[in-house]
Amino acid sequence: MKTPKRSGASASPALGISRTERTPVREAPTERTQHRLRNLTLRQLRLFEAVATHLSYSRAAEVMNVTQPAVSMQIQQLETEVGLQLLVKSGRKVSLSQAGEEMLRQCRRILNQVLLAEESMGAFHPAEGGRGGLLHLGVVSSAHYFAPTLMMAFAQRWPGVKFKLTVDRRETILAMLQDHQLDVAIAGYPPSEADVEAETFAQNPHCIVAAANHPLARKKRIGWDALRNEPFIFREPGSATRHFFEHLIQAQSLQVRLSMELSGNETIKQAVIAGMGISFLSAHTFQVEFEAGKLAVLHMEDMPKMLDWCLLHRRDSSLSGVNQAFREFVLTEGPGLVQCKM
Repeated sequence: MKTPKRSGASASPALGISRTERTPVREAPTERTQHRLRNLTLRQLRLFEAVATHLSYSRAAEVMNVTQPAVSMQIQQLETEVGLQLLVKSGRKVSLSQAGEEMLRQCRRILNQVLLAEESMGAFHPAEGGRGGLLHLGVVSSAHYFAPTLMMAFAQRWPGVKFKLTVDRRETILAMLQDHQLDVAIAGYPPSEADVEAETFAQNPHCIVAAANHPLARKKRIGWDALRNEPFIFREPGSATRHFFEHLIQAQSLQVRLSMELSGNETIKQAVIAGMGISFLSAHTFQVEFEAGKLAVLHMEDMPKMLDWCLLHRRDSSLSGVNQAFREFVLTEGPGLVQCKM
């Protein structure tokens, strides 16, 4: 009787693994499989992170100030070392295999840990006249109005610090923080599924604003019904400010007239000042225009509405050096530095 043949293995180069129809028996790890990453270098990891981030060998070479053949050689050595295909080339396009996506996550953690180690060791070699260190801070758009004030005040306490500031939407900031692309962040309270620590340090008041010459600007204790026929300027769909306002008017059982949708606080402020409608904004976004008399805060009942400003950091790694010092500074001095007029 002939022994039935087993089905052959099908290769999946995009994943860098081979699959069979039968569940393979796990082999005892050899010395080679136990120590695949023993010979990895930081140079290889940095080059891989650059290619994986930009999905371009030429762009990575430019950013890392090396030749493209050097990048290709290092990536090839890295894939040989780990025994998996990490990057998939299709013509001029580059994409990450499933193994490559996981390698990118681990790579960013390793490189971030190296930065933390450098910073910790740097504490034993203080910079001339200061303590030094690099702080990469991420903030949502409404927080960038006061972020420079916080940074400047902290720099006076921590001489020699260097800053990198990233301003983006909340979901992007949270993703960058979790991927170790940011040290700390400032945003509203994160969703429950976000794997970050959130520490509240100040309030974020939100108001209804109008042009300074708007008829409602001279009234006191305005009821919500007075807004029913007013043209409203909304933030773009997906905006946290818009989501907050829609929840608010739903609680008031109020249906407002949407006149336009605009992206970004600056564009909305200019539209309000021009008399194109009224809007709902964080008070941090319009301090200059309010003090200049170009924009008015409507005196609505039960307003302003408050959200919290939070300092965010990862749960999977502890803060140290300049990052921990900035956290302590924001929690203690932040409330006084981010107050705004209404």
